[in-house]
Amino acid sequence: MKAIKPLFALALLALLIFAFGSADVWTRLRGAQPGWIAAAVGCLLVQTVMMALRWQLVARSLGLDFATGWAVREYFIAQIVNLTMPGGVVGDGARAVRSKAGEGGLKRATQAVVLERAAGQIGLLAVTATGVCWTAVAPDALHWPPGLVRGLALAALGGVSVAVLAAILLRGGRIAALIARCLPTPRVRAAHAALAIGAALLNVIAFAASARAVGVILSPAAALVLIPLVLTAMVIPLGIGGWGWREGAAAALLPVAGATASAGVASGIVFGIVMLITAAPGLPLLFWGTDSGVRDTQARTSP
Repeated sequence: MKAIKPLFALALLALLIFAFGSADVWTRLRGAQPGWIAAAVGCLLVQTVMMALRWQLVARSLGLDFATGWAVREYFIAQIVNLTMPGGVVGDGARAVRSKAGEGGLKRATQAVVLERAAGQIGLLAVTATGVCWTAVAPDALHWPPGLVRGLALAALGGVSVAVLAAILLRGGRIAALIARCLPTPRVRAAHAALAIGAALLNVIAFAASARAVGVILSPAAALVLIPLVLTAMVIPLGIGGWGWREGAAAALLPVAGATASAGVASGIVFGIVMLITAAPGLPLLFWGTDSGVRDTQARTSP
């Protein structure tokens, strides 16, 4: 099954390229502007550091302490593994294993990774909500096809239903206590908010820069609404590194902002390349073993 996923991603990507105009896609890719690609890479590099800091902050709240440099190193390794292995979470699993320490360390390390990734999704949701509010007061910013609106409305309804159910189940439970433990003071909560929203914004800006490299200019409102939806398609586990799904979502959504479907495909391809370039430092680090230095600052059993 794992061997099928890369082939599926390639087949889906090839289908999209030829379905939406291979000539225009290749023309845009050949004329991609290096300056905008470099800007996108820079954004994702800073984003990686911010996500590593967020992970370090969560881990410390759970009694696991490690150096900032080691956290950044492990995050780069996790990213290159996630982008090149089916499933997209293998690198995160390895990050949890490598950051365990002491009795119950693996459990707390896994909790730290899961909560850190969840914080990232919340940050992206906050950015999307900001974009939706923006377009509400500027209704001419986007032009939504009725069919796409219905599909997104159903997806949003499903997501809200799951969120409400999760909130009911988690209320007063162990996970709620765990989250409260990771947000002990206003200062820590402010740090988490800044890191989550900042990382999400850098991700959006990086995609917008990738799109600009192939001639697609997105307004701030359009970028805040559409790009998070495109990025969300990458979490679909059928494939590898989000290839195919990201380009398909971009082909469907960027025309809402006045771009063509083929421009959306080209934008997604450039962003995928940018992600690989950004994660490339993790490749040599895979073979450069160093002592993790993870310390268990909590002798008691974790919740």
